[in-house]
Amino acid sequence: MDLDVFVTAHQAQWDRLDALLRRQRHLTGSEADELVTLYQRTATHLSLIRSSAPDPQLVARLTHLLARARSAVTGTRRASWSDASRFVTQGFPAAVYRSRHWWIPTALVSTAVSVLLGWWIGTHPEVQASIAAPSELRSLTRPGGQYETYYSSHPAAAFATQVWTNNAEAAALCLVLGAFLCLPVIWILFQNMLNLGVGIGLMSSAGRLDTFLGLVLPHGLLELTAVFVAAGTGLRLGWTCIDPGPRPRRTALAEEGRAAIGMAIGLALVLFVSGAIEGFVTPSGLPTWSRIGIGAAVEISFLAYVYVLGGRAARAGDTGDLLQGERSATAPVAA
Repeated sequence: MDLDVFVTAHQAQWDRLDALLRRQRHLTGSEADELVTLYQRTATHLSLIRSSAPDPQLVARLTHLLARARSAVTGTRRASWSDASRFVTQGFPAAVYRSRHWWIPTALVSTAVSVLLGWWIGTHPEVQASIAAPSELRSLTRPGGQYETYYSSHPAAAFATQVWTNNAEAAALCLVLGAFLCLPVIWILFQNMLNLGVGIGLMSSAGRLDTFLGLVLPHGLLELTAVFVAAGTGLRLGWTCIDPGPRPRRTALAEEGRAAIGMAIGLALVLFVSGAIEGFVTPSGLPTWSRIGIGAAVEISFLAYVYVLGGRAARAGDTGDLLQGERSATAPVAA
């Protein structure tokens, strides 16, 4: 194809499309029909140029022109409160519910690993000695030590914000790194379980495991659940790369990836709640049973939310993905 001849033959149509787009709010009915026709013709022109004579500047110019035309033809969709409501009541809980076969085993195995690490550290003084010097261990585990003062060492609001940011980052990393197979997710999860296991082991060796659990459980129940959901979903995303099932790998990864992005937003909200508990409830003067009761009530509420609303939405066909009209086309569409 002679590119110069082609441009000369169709330049007037492109200029006319550009002129119509500049005054798109004041078009007559016939002009609106003309805009649609020119949009379709220009899309065909761009396809021919890309396949026969891909001039970078011309391709960029027509791509920009078509993007403007598509926006004028199809219109733009603005997010509304109904979108937020649908996400909270259907999309997010359905995505978490659908991933339950991944995050529940992840939670059980991770908890077992943490308990075993705690038992190993607590019953082996030589392991404790490799962690820190005896004087440092005493400053960590004694009454009024660092394990206890950690939750009240900063203003509650600032502490809650810091905890929320750190946990949301860890959850997002699990979700994002899942696309690069499973090992990074397993490593992040192990680091979290190791930190918990060290606390269990050191405090149990000092005879103060009840104090440690009284500090960790109020916020830790919901916080760890969110981390397990993120890790389980990341593992599922990584496994989709390996075994996409009956779907094409690209399609499967796109569908699961979009749902995972939505879950990252939802888990940020969940971790905001756990951060508020850690900042305001854990260091409060409430009795231990009361603080643990608040954490257990919030955890049960979240699980009920997932299994009741999420189960209902999942059975109705919601996967946590975008609505059909908001997804990119999965096959070429003729202009």
